[in-house]
Amino acid sequence: MDSGEENDIVCLDESFFINDNYQIARFTFGSQILELYCLQSASTDFDLTGQMVWPGAELLNDYLSKNSDILRGCSVIELGSGVGITGILCSRFCREVVMTDHNDEVLKILTRNIELDDSSKNSVCSSKLKSAKLEWGNSEQLDEILQWHPEGFDLVLGADIYILFYTFIYYFFASFQQASVPLLFHTVKRLLNVGPKKKCRFILGYVSRAKVMDDMVIGEASRHGLHITEVAGTRAEIRNLGGVIYEITCP
Repeated sequence: MDSGEENDIVCLDESFFINDNYQIARFTFGSQILELYCLQSASTDFDLTGQMVWPGAELLNDYLSKNSDILRGCSVIELGSGVGITGILCSRFCREVVMTDHNDEVLKILTRNIELDDSSKNSVCSSKLKSAKLEWGNSEQLDEILQWHPEGFDLVLGADIYILFYTFIYYFFASFQQASVPLLFHTVKRLLNVGPKKKCRFILGYVSRAKVMDDMVIGEASRHGLHITEVAGTRAEIRNLGGVIYEITCP
């Protein structure tokens, strides 16, 4: 082999790892029909899992569509919104929805889906939809959101936001997951404690993929002084995985 060839280094632009082949997909939850841009398969970049609709979001949306009374007239903040399927559903019932994500590429498609929903004939209240950047544990970003919402929110929502990296190379990402779960509950605890009455609750669409993560999520909620309860009758199988809805509150 020629020594010149042997020393050749191929540099890949970051776009090589990004799949932006978004397609409009239709989802039905109860009487609500949602159309949004999303991927059918994930990008090579592990940090872009929010480009897809995950089983936990379908589980949570099914629960919310069947219990829409808990949304009516509420203000909601969603953590790890991804393409926004849950936030957009909530906008049909809530007075205000703030969808958040930490990844700039994901926020672009989230904004695109807000615009798509706004132009939809079926949408009557998507003007109440907003997006914001929020990395768990980032006090500055959370302060900025709360500056515009000093009374806090009625509900915090999340789905499949604790294990988004588990389907990739386990040994590399296990440490990331373990670091991100405490930051998630640090952020949740602060949101639950905002406002004069502190009646906010966190509704989590949880899909079990490994017992270590099951224990970690429940354990971190408890370590942060939060009360975690399984919502009765919500255990279900979705895409061959076991799922459940948890409600998490301050005591």
